Amino acid sequence: MAKMSPLSQPRPSLQLVLILLSLVVLPCLPQPLPSPSPSPAPPSLPLSPFNERLEAAYVAFQAWKHAIVEDPKNLTVDWCGPFVCNYTGVFCAPAPDDPCILTVAGVDLNHGRLAGSLTDHLGLLADVAVLHLNSNRFHGTLPASMQHMRLLYELDVSNNLLSGAFPSFLTSLPSLKYLDLRFNDFDGQLPDAVFGRELSLDALFANDNRFNVSLVSGSLTNSTASVIVLANTKLAGCLPPSIGDMADTLVELILLNTSISSCIPPEIGKLKKLKVLDLSRNDLAGELPESIGDMESLEVINVGYNLLSGQVPESICLLPRLKNLTLVGNYFCEEPVSCLHIPRRDDRMNCIPDWPHQRPHEECIAFEHRPPVHCAADGCILPTL
Repeated sequence: MAKMSPLSQPRPSLQLVLILLSLVVLPCLPQPLPSPSPSPAPPSLPLSPFNERLEAAYVAFQAWKHAIVEDPKNLTVDWCGPFVCNYTGVFCAPAPDDPCILTVAGVDLNHGRLAGSLTDHLGLLADVAVLHLNSNRFHGTLPASMQHMRLLYELDVSNNLLSGAFPSFLTSLPSLKYLDLRFNDFDGQLPDAVFGRELSLDALFANDNRFNVSLVSGSLTNSTASVIVLANTKLAGCLPPSIGDMADTLVELILLNTSISSCIPPEIGKLKKLKVLDLSRNDLAGELPESIGDMESLEVINVGYNLLSGQVPESICLLPRLKNLTLVGNYFCEEPVSCLHIPRRDDRMNCIPDWPHQRPHEECIAFEHRPPVHCAADGCILPTL
């Protein structure tokens, strides 16, 4: 007979569970059993901690506690007894679909240094809207049972030891807006649906894994996110002109060290809400588009360590909110004096005459003798003939 999953097994009656709990876990309860509530209970009294949802949550937390092998801060030491709302890191609230029922709405175990795995029982926490587990040592992958968390709004599992392919069920969670997977060991293709308008994420942090992202499909520029961080991720393809399609929402774009080899399309100037642009440590070539000077919200521009050349457009240095301009490690030959007024500026290792800390003259001469870069309509660099 096939073994039933924890989510499909019939639950014992609540009365039977409470009787068993009183016999098994009562010795470790840190607080006395509550006295019976008067009937009828006045509206001002706390909601009853006895209901099927909290019963399921108890099962989930006890299974999870057994899967945690190291707890140096003793965060789970009080995970005893049926009153899960008193557990460290657990937050309860009235259920959205029934304000008369108390349920687990959030779990926050950030910076706990917990070691272990995430059990399939997590799917029993069906009303959780916020799950914060960053800076722990959880290994394995996200259990597929989490697809039952239909109210999950924020998921942060950054800085753990999680691995495997991107958990595909995440793209089907209807309420998910904030997804943080950074600093793990996930691998494989980051699916197009992550950037899709059906999922409609507001913030995506997928950096410092081993993901691959295809720019050829144009999926990235379909995103409605305000923050996209893909640093240290392998991006295949060129920065497309459709990058301007994210003008209504994009506020921060971090594509540091993503192996992009292309030009910077002038359509990037449409991103008038963008505050932070980091395209550093790639193989971007050609010139900085004059249109960047139209991005009036920009506060930080980092295009350091690329193959960019030509003159730095003065319109960029006159941006009203610009506080940080990083040009280091390129081949720019001219920089307007107006750039000197930017609070934080790094233009070292370029080819600007009479400017301090520039490349050796021989390097600049050798670069000038390379064939000029020609950019195609799709943002890619045309091959030299």
